[in-house]
Amino acid sequence: MSNTRPTETNTIRARRLGLDTQFEAVVFMRKDCHVCRSEGFSAHARVLLCHDGHQVIATLYQVTGDLIAHNEAALSESAWSRLGMKDGDRIVVTHPDPLDSLSHVRSRIYGHDLGESSFHAIIEDIVEGKYSDIDLSSFITACAARPLDHKEILALTHAMVEAGERLRWPAGIVVDKHSVGGLPGNRTTPIIVAIAASLGLMMPKTSSRAITSPSGTADTMETMAPVDLDTAAIRRVVEHEGGCVVWGGAVRLSPADDILIRVERALDLDSEGQMIASVLSKKIAAGSTHLVLDLPVGPTAKVRSPEVAQALAQGLSSIGETFGLRTKVVVGDGLQPVGRGIGPSLEARDVLAVLKGEPDAPADLRRRATALTGALLELAGAASGGKGEAMAARELDNGHAWAKFQRICEAQGGMRVPPKSRQQRPIAAERPGKVGAIDNRRIARLAKLAGAPDDKAAGVDLHVKVGDAVLAGQPLCTVHADSPGELAYAFDYATLNPDIITVDKS
Repeated sequence: MSNTRPTETNTIRARRLGLDTQFEAVVFMRKDCHVCRSEGFSAHARVLLCHDGHQVIATLYQVTGDLIAHNEAALSESAWSRLGMKDGDRIVVTHPDPLDSLSHVRSRIYGHDLGESSFHAIIEDIVEGKYSDIDLSSFITACAARPLDHKEILALTHAMVEAGERLRWPAGIVVDKHSVGGLPGNRTTPIIVAIAASLGLMMPKTSSRAITSPSGTADTMETMAPVDLDTAAIRRVVEHEGGCVVWGGAVRLSPADDILIRVERALDLDSEGQMIASVLSKKIAAGSTHLVLDLPVGPTAKVRSPEVAQALAQGLSSIGETFGLRTKVVVGDGLQPVGRGIGPSLEARDVLAVLKGEPDAPADLRRRATALTGALLELAGAASGGKGEAMAARELDNGHAWAKFQRICEAQGGMRVPPKSRQQRPIAAERPGKVGAIDNRRIARLAKLAGAPDDKAAGVDLHVKVGDAVLAGQPLCTVHADSPGELAYAFDYATLNPDIITVDKS
């Protein structure tokens, strides 16, 4: 770009601030420094940072005190790493070129449908970090206020796939499973991968870390084995063992997805079209050919009614077929969490109990895992209709799935023992009766306030299910935390929300 040529007025020494802003690149500069004055920058402006062939568009925050020197620009961790900086380096700070793709966003706001080229331009700029959170919010809202039609969902899905890497596999059938989320503790993926791989299917599973939940699949798996594998390592594991459970962020599969999800959840917007593009773009980029979708439905789940579930299932299936992806949607019970643990280590404990066939393993987690695996086996032609679930259960009972899981963990870098929390405190029933409801959203919030997923051992351990009879003073759940302060913080929330677990009078 012509406006990135270094001059005395727009070159400045960079300083590593050590500020974690997650995905967003941020730069702090003195309001009266020579660059801000010469370029006419104002606070919250979008500025282009350049260093040694690398470019990042960052949000500028201006400082009037002595926190930052006149001759320096302080960078967030995201900006620092993306520019490939080291101490003492200098950066060029200028105005970025106008974002032409924002005209497409405005066009949709004014009621016009977008085509393939428009979505490609938008997604390309999003992946390159050119969109601020305000720009991202505008795009998401433009697609949510007036639902995307079939052609637009196709175009958006294709744009999201093409913006990142794609994995290709020699096997004719590559299976996958995805849950739309919203159900705490629903950690079936490691079990499904172990069963499917033990039966000879190829299942290279790339999973997400938590954004607003107490744990993502990658967070839970990380307590049992390394998950930050690059493409070459993933191929090696899958070639040897037939499956893996790794963090998808390390291989840039549909990289726009994680960026959009972060803002969607902050806005509490989750339109059907964007959800379909989000789910399918990751699966298509991962090279999947057969996909089972777990769609829990319940009043406090992500999908709250059978009507919404049916519409979403139809959309996922029709778009998937266009890309040559065979899909099967399994609509399940989303009334309460699955398993007992909510949080990385507690969920891993449940997964291991099911795989090992322990007598006290959560029966609902085992049932859900075998049902989803059975649907996947039938979809892929590995089991005849109605026989898949029994076949999956046998792989657990005969120990083959547990043996396969151990080999997958070792191939990913070595099996680990999930950590245990240092602080635990139960929440007891205030009166006798029956458990009438468990609020999925608020029990997840309680686990997060206790420290999950950053503290892998933190979370909530459920002791009851809906319909269970309880006595006054009986523990309903136990909160796990790393420190007394975090435990107290979680309990303040529990005190203000006594109906997280509702006990109806006898």
